[in-house]
Amino acid sequence: MDRIGDDMLFEEILSRLPPKVVSQFKCVCKQWCYELSTPKFALIHTRRLSKLLQKKLLSLDEHTIVVDDIVSGNLEVDTRKVITFPYDVQPSRLIIIASFNGLMLVCIRRTDANQLVLWNPTTRRFKLISDDYFSRYFGRHDDTGGMYFDESNDLKVLHINCFAGAVTARVYSRHNDSWRNLSFIKGCLLGSNFYSWSAGIYSGKTIYFTASNYWLPPGECNIVAFDVVSESFSILRFPERIQMNPCQVHFITISNKLHGFLVRYSDEQCSQSSTIGAAPKDEYNSRE
Repeated sequence: MDRIGDDMLFEEILSRLPPKVVSQFKCVCKQWCYELSTPKFALIHTRRLSKLLQKKLLSLDEHTIVVDDIVSGNLEVDTRKVITFPYDVQPSRLIIIASFNGLMLVCIRRTDANQLVLWNPTTRRFKLISDDYFSRYFGRHDDTGGMYFDESNDLKVLHINCFAGAVTARVYSRHNDSWRNLSFIKGCLLGSNFYSWSAGIYSGKTIYFTASNYWLPPGECNIVAFDVVSESFSILRFPERIQMNPCQVHFITISNKLHGFLVRYSDEQCSQSSTIGAAPKDEYNSRE
């Protein structure tokens, strides 16, 4: 054990274990608890877990929270588990804002004040990160966000709120346990209640959102990109090759590359779809 060294033990051996086992090893001694709780270990551990073939699907209904294993693209119903949320609240009062490497950003809708919670359903660990700001109105289509690690391995939580025609962007630091405001795009009208925001998806050090207007003009959709390094926003255009204003856009990642799935209505009112591949920055390559 002395010849192995702490770096080899924690970063190369224990980082390959399942989350539940890592939580158990925190009880070995104070040093292990400290080493297994550092942001560096959490980053290495989550990156190794993200490479596993087995994924999980978490579903909410009115009374229960269900977790299913996904193996080779199929749901394994035999391994289905019912889990509980750390707070005494009905699952119907929960809204999932974003997910990232096994972490979930969840809003608890209450009559007196809304709460924002970071939750790991696998390890059952959680942290309440909301402040007085979240006592205001929360809308399913008006609030969105994402998560990322910055260059110092600090977990950051981005929250975007659209209220009274204005867009407010804030970022939370897990290391500092505090929020700060970010500057949004000047002259932007995406805070109007005509727009519906999607959840953010992380790709290439950028979090991508769609802000769709289903009213006027019909089918208008904007791509909002948040650069996690500079912590700045920009609006991206669709490829010129696609001559349309898409009715709906959904982002997915395939082989660690971002793709946009576009759905529109033809002249015969039949739904069609196209797929575009997005470059990491501000250019898009289209393909059908």
